[in-house]
Amino acid sequence: MSFKPEIYQPNPIISQKHSIHPSMSIPFKVLIFILNFCFVATLYHPLDPLTADEINKIALIINNSSTLSKLPNLTFHFIDVEEPDKSEVLAWLSSSSSSSNQNVSSILRQAKVVVRAAGETRELIVDIAKGVISSNTIHTGHGFPPFTFNELFLASKLPLKFPKFIESIEKRGLNLSEVSCVPFTVGWYGENVDKRQVKDTCFYRDGSVNVFTRPIGGITIVIDVELMKITEYVDRFKAPMPKSEGNDFRSTTKAKSVVYNVSDGGFRIDGNRVKWANWDFHIAFNARAGIVISTACVFDGKLKKYRPVLYRGHIAETFVPYSNPTEEWYFRTFMDIGEFGFGRAADSLQPLIDCPANAVYLDGYVGGADGKAQQMSKVICIFERYSGDPAMRHAEINVPGQVIRSGEPEINLVARMVATVGNYDYILDWEFKKSGSIKVGVSLTGIVEIKATSATNNDQVTENVYGTLVTENSVAVNHDHFMTYYLDLDIDGNQNSFVKAHLVTEKVPTVKPPSRRKSYWTVVKKAAKTEADARIQLGKPADLWFVNPNKKTRVGNQVGYRLIPGGPVSSLLSDDDYPQIRAAYTKNQIWVTAYNKSERWPAGFYADRSHGDDGLAVWSSRNREIENKDIVLWYTVGFHHNPCQEDYPIMATLHDGFELRPANFFESNPLLMDHV
Repeated sequence: MSFKPEIYQPNPIISQKHSIHPSMSIPFKVLIFILNFCFVATLYHPLDPLTADEINKIALIINNSSTLSKLPNLTFHFIDVEEPDKSEVLAWLSSSSSSSNQNVSSILRQAKVVVRAAGETRELIVDIAKGVISSNTIHTGHGFPPFTFNELFLASKLPLKFPKFIESIEKRGLNLSEVSCVPFTVGWYGENVDKRQVKDTCFYRDGSVNVFTRPIGGITIVIDVELMKITEYVDRFKAPMPKSEGNDFRSTTKAKSVVYNVSDGGFRIDGNRVKWANWDFHIAFNARAGIVISTACVFDGKLKKYRPVLYRGHIAETFVPYSNPTEEWYFRTFMDIGEFGFGRAADSLQPLIDCPANAVYLDGYVGGADGKAQQMSKVICIFERYSGDPAMRHAEINVPGQVIRSGEPEINLVARMVATVGNYDYILDWEFKKSGSIKVGVSLTGIVEIKATSATNNDQVTENVYGTLVTENSVAVNHDHFMTYYLDLDIDGNQNSFVKAHLVTEKVPTVKPPSRRKSYWTVVKKAAKTEADARIQLGKPADLWFVNPNKKTRVGNQVGYRLIPGGPVSSLLSDDDYPQIRAAYTKNQIWVTAYNKSERWPAGFYADRSHGDDGLAVWSSRNREIENKDIVLWYTVGFHHNPCQEDYPIMATLHDGFELRPANFFESNPLLMDHV
């Protein structure tokens, strides 16, 4: 499809303008653009997500295909924009930022679609404008596409009509109408895999709304998803039922409206483009990653131009292994993004709870199992946040006769979504600061998974229960959360290097006159030559820089951004454990790889029942050169969760993240510079 301004309409995911400050509604006065992905007046963008009309058109094209329409059980598992080549996008954006965009080069609008039919996985490329399928290939590698909600819903209902399960419920003296079953993915443990399977875990509500705290223990239910049939059923024992008293997670506090006096500039949303203070970026939503930030540029008030920082960034995979090797638990090693999709799991945001009173909400679209567009309401919110903290300040008393105080409040822009995947809620933040920093935050809340036990007091626990007794008959099981981010950094251009700046202790040399100090520390910088040089387990003191070796400040420093990590958390599983083989990338919190358009999902594109033979660890083993190249940062935010009683019946929000902070990128503090 050729993009032409007079016929192409902006994506309706974001079709509003929000301006708190009146000056934001007038034309931008002084804009000088470099030939990169910083742009000004475009009404469309090659990275825009698919519209509802486009999704429906894609489904119609496939369903009317003479080849595919004849195949049985045709089901849609993935529909997204087929990402254009980066070089084409950069050229397009450079053309669109010129004084006249009548000659803007066109980029073919295509979609990538994954369907299942006749027991096979097919990858399709659809030319949306021409209405044809330009590519149709069968996936022959390991792993399966994400489950559809239809499949999960049907699998959750199967036990309720299965005679052996009904008998098990009656033996326990439970009411079948109060039973809820939840399908869990099963992973891979060295076997040959030819079936898409889930295992149902069932819970007893009995008037309780906190389903996950009341498991019905001792039952294994294996389901063949495509046959939609229970293929294995085992009932081992009758476990005690955790109580329902005290497990209600609903708050009794009513949300209160708060008046925000944030009038420092406001923000503007045009199509999928967000403009705020000195930042300009593209925002999108898709079924797999959820919120996606692209072409983020920061305005340099001294150079009077926008400069690129981030070409593409999003969460790319989760890995949640439970540390319980018993039959009912060993398989709980979830890869939620590849197996389900964070976008599909995105929840409608609650005003005054998930987002403040000054937030603007955005909708998104995904394709359903039938390929038709499904609208997801209020899945992203954008708001200015004033924390009450200073962004900078100083008091000077050394000017005779004066006390000089100055400063600036920290007001940041936040783009947020929440993905509710089963029992856990993940709050994902992208926070832009006028200092030039981008803070990426991950917060966890929700319900811990419970294992039933006969113990009502910790003194009665005589065996390894693989967790903590949080209330009577209820053990919250130990587990991890690893959230891996894909960050295609383009620091002032797309030729970058990754520099490890180690802090080294040095002894003071013998000099005359002698120093009274005996040691000091210094910085030893070394650019990573290959991908092997850039695998890092955090813990040792070091500065981690992404620099453009081709650009220097007026005093000769390479322009760059510093990665400020969060907590040093990596996987504790043994290297030969099958879940760890699938998620080998979680052994290092930081990887840097050569850019490749097809390498976006660290566990591989087909995560369900994958074998670990495609993904970040495999790509990095090629040991490609990464110095002065187009490179990608992979960063994993991790939590080891040994639960405590305060995590029951719902856990308070737990937060971590990382920051990308300018390091010799500007000539001086950007807070003192003019914004656009």
